[in-house]
Order: sequence, then structure tokens, then C-alpha cells
Amino acid sequence: MADRLYLRHSTDKQTDARQRHSLAALLAAGAPVYEDPATSSRILSIDRPGFQRLLDEAAVGDTIRIADAARLFRSVADVLALRPVLARRGLHLRVESGLLSGIDLAATDSGTTMVVNVLASVLQFQRELIAENTVEGVAAARAAGKTIGRPTALSEDQAAKVVAAYKKGAAVKALARQYGTSPKTIRRVLDDAGVREVPEDLSALLDDQGQDGVTDDETAAADPVVVIDVPGLVAEQLRVVDDDSIRIALAAGQTVRRGQGYSLRVAAPLGVHQAALAACAALAADGASPAGRKAYRVYADRVEAAPAARGMTAGTAMSA
Repeated sequence: MADRLYLRHSTDKQTDARQRHSLAALLAAGAPVYEDPATSSRILSIDRPGFQRLLDEAAVGDTIRIADAARLFRSVADVLALRPVLARRGLHLRVESGLLSGIDLAATDSGTTMVVNVLASVLQFQRELIAENTVEGVAAARAAGKTIGRPTALSEDQAAKVVAAYKKGAAVKALARQYGTSPKTIRRVLDDAGVREVPEDLSALLDDQGQDGVTDDETAAADPVVVIDVPGLVAEQLRVVDDDSIRIALAAGQTVRRGQGYSLRVAAPLGVHQAALAACAALAADGASPAGRKAYRVYADRVEAAPAARGMTAGTAMSA
């Protein structure tokens, strides 16, 4: 059983000097160090390359040591995503300074769970307080006539042409492709010009006919939403992929305990599950662990069986 040190700071203008001071004795003893420099706390710990490498190299019984809790998590979502991963791998997590020193934050007993939940709430409150102060600062700067935010992706002439084309019936996605930008940017230009009307009844936004002439029924038929239990090992592999649709689907998933392991019940379009299966193909490659290959096969079988199960009632999951 070994100690493994984790260091993180948020921007390239910061250093990890204070963290190294707190961990000085362990550093002197030669404990391995894993770092995520200039990495925002908005990125979940299990999605950071340095921490991912730590998890890959850690053995059952090893202890992850950090200078303070904020190095790993600042939100409830991060804590809830991290604890099952550590518990599954048999790892411990200890903070070296402050009131939480001496507590194994990865322990699953009721007392530790309560402490972690309180901690997560306090840290999230801190982040929201910082966000409120930022909003107030931005408002004050705008009131003083300062320009806020990054430069617009479109020039004034391009924005005018976008508005004119939209009034003639051009679709948002088509305009985004034409100008090499995102639909969100196009919508922002249209909203600034006041040409996109928002109906008083917001349910009208969910009508059967889409802006590109494809009905919701046709879209659903082509790519139905299915509920599939994703094995825990597969879910952990997918949390670091670059595909936002996969990560968003995982974040909304429901953890289902299965003995010592777990699955993540994910409701997503079949195409997202198929993309996720392709993204975790490394689990089935030569040299992968037997557990990883088994988890991949289970997920592959469930994805393959999903189209045949489209007639299932809502809430039924592919978990056989």
C-alpha cells in the first residue's frame, strides 16, 4: 500500500508551492506525484489527465493524499462521481491540512458520507458566491462603459447578412454552416437583432415540426431514446472522452449498485450509446484486463439488443 500525491492549480499564473509545503514530508519520502497544472475545478477530477493517470497506476489499498479538498472537488457532482470510483478500486483519500485531515473521504460509512455531503455543500456555496461576485463585477464594468466578453465571431456586415437571410427563411443550422460558426452564435446574432420571436406559450417550442423540416416523430424513429445499464468499468472509461453528448448522457445517469460493483443507467439516443461503445473499444483490445473485456461485451450486447427492445415501457432498462 503506497501514498500517491495529487496536485492541481487552476491557472498558469498560480503555483503548487503551498500544496507542496503541506505535503513536504511525503515528498521527501519519495511518494509519486501526479499533477494537473492550469486545470479548472469545473473539470471533474476523474476527467483530468493527471488524476486519471493516478487511478490507472494505483493499486488496491493505496492512499491518495491532497493538500486540501478543493484540489479535487468543488461541487456535489464531482464528489458523487468520485467516491464510487475510489470505493470500487479500493482506494483511500485523505486531506493533509484543515479540519478534514485524518478522515478517509473515500470511506462509505454513514458518518463519512454525512461529512462529505456537508463539505460538498459548503464548497458549492463558495463557488456560487464567487459567481455572484463575478456577475456584480461584470454589471459594474458594463455600467462604466467597458466592453465585456470575447470579440464576436461575425463582423457587423456578416451579422446583417445573417439577419436578412433568416428573414427570408434560411435555417439557423444552414447559416451556421455557411459562416463556419456554431448555431448558438447565429441564434445570438438573431436575438440581438430581435428577429427571433419567443411564443408566449413555451410549449410551442416543442411542436411536431422542426426548423429543418424534419418532424420529431421522424427523428425519434431514426434514433430512438433507449435506457441501457452501462457497466461501471465502461462508464469510467467514457468519462474522459471528448464527445460532449456522451459525457452529458453519463452525467445524467443513475447509479445502480450491483454487489461490489455498479452500473450507470443511462437514457440516451441509440446513436449516443453506439458512439460510446466505439469510444471504449480499448477495453476489448488485446492486453486489456479480463474485467474490462467482459464489461465491454456486456455493454455491446445491450446496445445491439436495444433496437429490438424499443417497444418496452418507459423506465425499463436494458440490463439483462
